[in-house]
Amino acid sequence: MAKFKIKKGDLVQVITGAKQDRGGDRGKQGKVLKVFTESNRVLVEGVNRVTKHTKAGQSERGTKTGGIETVEAPIHISNVALVDPETKKPTRVGYRTETVERDGKERTVRIRVAKASGKDL
Repeated sequence: MAKFKIKKGDLVQVITGAKQDRGGDRGKQGKVLKVFTESNRVLVEGVNRVTKHTKAGQSERGTKTGGIETVEAPIHISNVALVDPETKKPTRVGYRTETVERDGKERTVRIRVAKASGKDL
């Protein structure tokens, strides 16, 4: 299983694909809703929207369900980059180790850091 630098709730930007003016998603920013570790994909809010046809049916109250709806589809993790909180631009990620005292014991923890500005992510 690969170790991912992108986690749920992170702000990411699409770095590959067609430009926005041509109907693509490159340059769009969104929040990560879910990370699929098995397929190396992430679900990003407002990015890679596809049309999904759902079968018509009825709910318990008798209202009609189904029809055509647009939902987000997963995008490969290599096609997105984390956004630097300071500059709001995509950046690479590094790690910094710190020793923190928890419950009377010293532990070494790794903290994600934006390489461009040095800010914590």
